[in-house]
Amino acid sequence: MVMRTHNGDMAGWLGLPRPARCAILALAGALPVLAFPAPNLEFVAWFGLVPGLLLMRASATARQAASAGWWFGGGYLMAALYWLIPNLGPALLLVVAALGVLWAGLGVACWALLRPPVTARRALTALVVLPSCWLVGEWIRSWQGFGGPWAMFGASQWLHPAVLALAAVGGVWLISFALVAVNTGILILIAARRMPVRLIGAAGAVVVFAAGPVAFALTPASPATRHITIAMVQPGVVNNPRLRVDASQRLSAGLRGDHASLIVWGESSVAYDLDTHASLLRQLERLSAADGAQLLVNQDSIAPDGAKSKVAVLVGSDGIDGRYVKTRLVPFGEYIPFRQQLGWLAKISKAAPQNIIPGTGAHVLRVTLPGGRPLTIGVLICFESAFPDMARVDTDHGAQVIIYQTSDSTWQASWEWSLAQHAALGALRAAETGRPVMQAALTGDSAAFDARGRLLAWAGSSERGVTVVRLALPAASARTPYDRLGDYVPWTATGIAAIAAAGALIRAGRRRRAGIRPDRPARITLERNLRHGSSVTVTSGSAGETAAARLPDPGDGTDPAPRADP
Repeated sequence: MVMRTHNGDMAGWLGLPRPARCAILALAGALPVLAFPAPNLEFVAWFGLVPGLLLMRASATARQAASAGWWFGGGYLMAALYWLIPNLGPALLLVVAALGVLWAGLGVACWALLRPPVTARRALTALVVLPSCWLVGEWIRSWQGFGGPWAMFGASQWLHPAVLALAAVGGVWLISFALVAVNTGILILIAARRMPVRLIGAAGAVVVFAAGPVAFALTPASPATRHITIAMVQPGVVNNPRLRVDASQRLSAGLRGDHASLIVWGESSVAYDLDTHASLLRQLERLSAADGAQLLVNQDSIAPDGAKSKVAVLVGSDGIDGRYVKTRLVPFGEYIPFRQQLGWLAKISKAAPQNIIPGTGAHVLRVTLPGGRPLTIGVLICFESAFPDMARVDTDHGAQVIIYQTSDSTWQASWEWSLAQHAALGALRAAETGRPVMQAALTGDSAAFDARGRLLAWAGSSERGVTVVRLALPAASARTPYDRLGDYVPWTATGIAAIAAAGALIRAGRRRRAGIRPDRPARITLERNLRHGSSVTVTSGSAGETAAARLPDPGDGTDPAPRADP
């Protein structure tokens, strides 16, 4: 029988040594990370959570379920953030342990709603509550103070415009919600005993899976008002600052024949402050005049007091026409939080030797195209591509294209997955804002996407040269539903999770007052040969009382009474 099979499976799982259970949970958490670049096994995201959810469901108590969720989340983060090892060293384990607790609520919700018996009401509730619990954790860790939104589950679908259409409706958050809902439906299909309940899981998974294509059909891209050509310059790894800028200049020379309207260099392409290096600025001015297009370069600006910042600089034939200072910095890579307490990390790893000074927020730049036509662009730098809100701000300010400048050379040699994951984020930002997005990387990966997130060009880390892309621009006034409504999906998920948690606490309080402890397992002894009339001895975990109960014969056509629905 299903109930007895589940009890047997749970006993086998809980019978494993604790270190083995923790290791298996961590591996289960790492499994869905295969959906991200560079493996790009994006189909894994639609079922890769199921093994971990099954293990959470098999927990004996709510506390064990929370612990299972914690270990699962730790495995997910370790697999997703392994590329930070050069910057964090052993401190990465502390980060993973601290943030992994955000999955504890998912574990408790899975255990509370989907342990036997799985009823129709529980199944329907789980299809909403489990994705909400996942999303609350993603939203919390997306805040800058907690490290930022890297490896949001929905980003795994960057290659599929039909799924990315959900981002135009509710941001990357809605894709994450859909993925977890489909995994939950599959779990219900596997775990439920009654066929009607299984059909609820199957139907839920199918409906949610179809939501992306439906959204793609119902939210067509805004009509293009004009086209522009942009060149992305990728010189590769050049450690000498002077040779690096020379390489970018050589690649940029002669682009007039490509009719480029703008030439974009990567992050840190100019390792000098153009305000104090007048001769270099004049070289860039002459280059801009020769190409007939402005240059968007990126400099490491150093103030007289030694403070350092990352600055995007728009250079034309007459000098500097605009600037943007990087606002969202990479934790430990560009600054160390609580440096007074954690500054020692810089001595044992490649953590930032000094804190970079952030800018004041996203804002747009005005480009003058050949012929004098104006173009408003949103310029962001490196890690800022992970933040949906920054691209939305630029869109609200009239940007018709979003441009990211980056340099991932720190991880160039042995951390290739992070480069591809970084470039893939452009697809999400494009779908969310309805704007074409480009990432110009100093050393790769450079990429360009149209306004629906479809890939237009890609230059990997092994490539050197110039990538020229022609983009269709929507009207400056065009807005996606996500542009207009903002982060309503994570707010809604937070409300759902809060209501579910409040309901669970109220029911738990009632049970305590009644002297019932359903979360404490009873000690059950079954005779090996189960014959008609054989007995089972149950020792209550709450009152310690012993009672005898008759166990039905498997052949008499009756089922054991199910547990009360908590």
